[in-house]
Amino acid sequence: MPNSSSISHFLLLPLADTRQLQLLHFCLFLGISLAALLGNGLIISAVACGHHLHTPMFFFLLNLALTDVGCICTTVPKAMHNSLWDTRTISYAGCAAQVFIFAFFISAEYFLLTIMCYDRYVSICKPLHYGTLLGSRVCVHMASAAWASGFLNALLHADIFSLPLCHGNVLGQFFCEVPQILKLSCSKSYLREHGLLAVSSCLGFGCFVFIVFSYVQIFRAVLRIPSYQGQHKAFSTCLPHLAVLSLFLSTIIFAHLKPPSISSPTLDLALSVLYSVVPPALNPIIYSLRNQELKAAVWIMITGGFQKH
Repeated sequence: MPNSSSISHFLLLPLADTRQLQLLHFCLFLGISLAALLGNGLIISAVACGHHLHTPMFFFLLNLALTDVGCICTTVPKAMHNSLWDTRTISYAGCAAQVFIFAFFISAEYFLLTIMCYDRYVSICKPLHYGTLLGSRVCVHMASAAWASGFLNALLHADIFSLPLCHGNVLGQFFCEVPQILKLSCSKSYLREHGLLAVSSCLGFGCFVFIVFSYVQIFRAVLRIPSYQGQHKAFSTCLPHLAVLSLFLSTIIFAHLKPPSISSPTLDLALSVLYSVVPPALNPIIYSLRNQELKAAVWIMITGGFQKH
């Protein structure tokens, strides 16, 4: 039985069995990744160039767009390469890098979504203190803390490659992720093996509790607004964030906590695509649909660029 020192590569889960379906998956992933890069690139450019968008909400949205670009650029290119060239392999070093980078961006995204929840809470529940509680320096510190926490969480996840791997090198996923690597481990040290997942789970649960508590306060404050127009405006600022958060959390929680009895390679593949590939493409659409300022800034940037040429 091989151990981690003798493993030079891993075998990823193929996206399809036939050549035609492989090419179809390649085209599908190409379209989704281009849409994600275009949508998030437009948001990053619009917020960076539009001085009227230099507010806490758009600053955090810019950071969220950066994490979306990072997530899709970490997992999709290798899957597209494997589909195009009809291969399943990824090098040991490449797998370790993919685990670290994906854990970094997905963790940073979750922490940023938590911070954005706090931004919505302050703007609706404590509007008179918004400028004080969310000044420019505070926003930079909060965003930096999200990125730093994501980096530390990624370091914890990368430690799994120090565990002995003796159950082969076949991963039941189209990219390298921690649960699939743990299935290959033959370590007797269960505390160490699952300790990093326990730490990450506790941190994630803490953020989840904070999000739920914040939205309970937000909905209570909105329902106390006397006018329908005021309630509609308040809900409009929350709905995009709530939609993005729900999509992110529901898919990732179900993917990792579903009962083993309903687990199958097809279902695992579909769920992993839903939480790792689809959100980066959908997030720009969700945020821009109900945000007139952002849509106007993107339109001005696009039309201004065409007029210059």
